[in-house]
Amino acid sequence: MTASMRPFHPSDLPGMYRVCLLTGAAGQDATPLYRDPDLLGHVYCGPYPVADPGLTSVVVDDEGVGGYVVATADTEAFAAWCERAWWPVLRARYPRLVDPRDGTEDHVLRALVHDPAPAPVPASAPAHLHIDLLPRLQGQGWGRRLIEGVADSLRSRGVPGVHLGVDGRNTRAVAFYEHLGFRRDESFEWGHRMVLDLD
Repeated sequence: MTASMRPFHPSDLPGMYRVCLLTGAAGQDATPLYRDPDLLGHVYCGPYPVADPGLTSVVVDDEGVGGYVVATADTEAFAAWCERAWWPVLRARYPRLVDPRDGTEDHVLRALVHDPAPAPVPASAPAHLHIDLLPRLQGQGWGRRLIEGVADSLRSRGVPGVHLGVDGRNTRAVAFYEHLGFRRDESFEWGHRMVLDLD
């Protein structure tokens, strides 16, 4: 099975949403957690290539999209763009839900759609990214290539650093990011914010 990395095309979005769901539980399959399989993608994947497609790349193989990286060069400007152009449509589509207490998490993501509550942005790392890769493509260097590619694009724009959030339970991902040069900038109840200096 041959795989390749290439720039984003709009036809990739359904496959990217699927990857987002299949890796959305601390790197594991989040399908059982959501009644609506698109919610994770709407929050953590979809707005990035719409806002700035030049900072999205995908890895594809014979089975379709198996991984991606999405990013924004300016987290605060991106949040403002989402407030204008992304969240209003989703707020109309997804009213708030009360916790059904059945183990599903749709209500959590719907709350984020209505109240994104962005975290403070490190001054040294105004950019941020999300990366997801299915197990069939892990351990082959694709994660490194995706991050190196978007890091080069951010450097070319004069961005000094990029950050990401990683679930504290996903120790494999933490080790991977540290291996690529990310450092733990701050820890929270949910996990860690990690920073890669691009200067």
